Amino acid sequence: MRGLVILVVILFSSNLYTWAQGGNPVTNPTTLSGADSSRRVITTAVPFLTITPDARAGGMGDVGAATSPDANAAYWNPAKLAFIENDIGFSFSYTPWLGKIINDMSIVYLAGYYKFTKEQAVSFSMKYFDLGEIIFREDQNDEGVLFNPREFAFDATYSRMLSQKLGVGITARYIHSNLTGNFTSSNINNGTEARPGNSVAADVGVYYNNDLLSSGANSNLALAAVITNIGSKLTYSDENNRDFIPTNLRLGSAFTTNLDPYNKITFGLDFNKLLVPSPQFDNSEDDKSLLSGVFGSFGDAEGGGSEELKEITLSAGAEYWYNDTFAARVGYFYEDEDKGDRKYLTMGLGFRYNVFGIDFAYLIPNERTHPLAETLRFTLLFNFDKDSKEEESVTD
Repeated sequence: MRGLVILVVILFSSNLYTWAQGGNPVTNPTTLSGADSSRRVITTAVPFLTITPDARAGGMGDVGAATSPDANAAYWNPAKLAFIENDIGFSFSYTPWLGKIINDMSIVYLAGYYKFTKEQAVSFSMKYFDLGEIIFREDQNDEGVLFNPREFAFDATYSRMLSQKLGVGITARYIHSNLTGNFTSSNINNGTEARPGNSVAADVGVYYNNDLLSSGANSNLALAAVITNIGSKLTYSDENNRDFIPTNLRLGSAFTTNLDPYNKITFGLDFNKLLVPSPQFDNSEDDKSLLSGVFGSFGDAEGGGSEELKEITLSAGAEYWYNDTFAARVGYFYEDEDKGDRKYLTMGLGFRYNVFGIDFAYLIPNERTHPLAETLRFTLLFNFDKDSKEEESVTD
């Protein structure tokens, strides 16, 4: 019984990428060679890494690659952090998880940045996923052992402007996932020892923005490309059972236009694709290495090019600001029904005053059960400037 509980917890985590962000089992399955289409859904270890941590992006349908930088910029694109206007800043984000069912699951995200020259910035952050308390029992008469599964990631980011329009950035990440604690069970896998999983990964990003002058309006176009979670496989038992972490390619754009001195609006669009092997009917994807999985992910789907296109998710959002003080946001996330079927509409609000800011996000409930539906998540921000300004940099 204890071994069965452990397996359920591990399977719960490994499939969280699809379920946790709103996916249901495929409701209109089609088949490839007679197989159920639910086999097409890509699953990875530590899917909490892909969950949107901050309320601003959460209110815009999970758009963030090319939007204007803030204290959470390093999560979305390390390259845009150097373009932030303030010198020092912090953020705290809280996301309740399954709040309509239980009250002890949540995601906390802490981030801070420091711009030590006009063209260079560093950031440190932590993402912590608390899965609540679980009781492991040997049988129904056993009082059981209380355990608290949890996962976290620590990040360190360096960002640099190469010019006034172009920037690059890199993030180093340590990942820890403790779903079962340390134990040896005689009930599963011939006494295989279960243990916490650990991995290291990196993000690399490019950010370009250019001011546009058209029809008398001041506008800006930003483009971005980011690869996140480039890292080693993770195991909860031995080296023969290793899973890919969610390496992801994100391409984004954002267009901002100033309607007048007090009103501006931004439209953002992101495309995401997991750079891990597509599910194979013979489970051969488990044997691939990191590099073969990344480079092969663009052409390994058994359904061919049409299935590869289905693996791309789309995020679209809009953000309106009045006098750089009040913000209103709306967004939409789309995923093909054969790859998880996550589709949801989001909305959000923001407020800025001097060094303080606060954002809220709300996911509008629909027929697809989502752990964030009808819950409010928020982000607090603080931004400061140094007393003395830096001299003009080489980008000037």
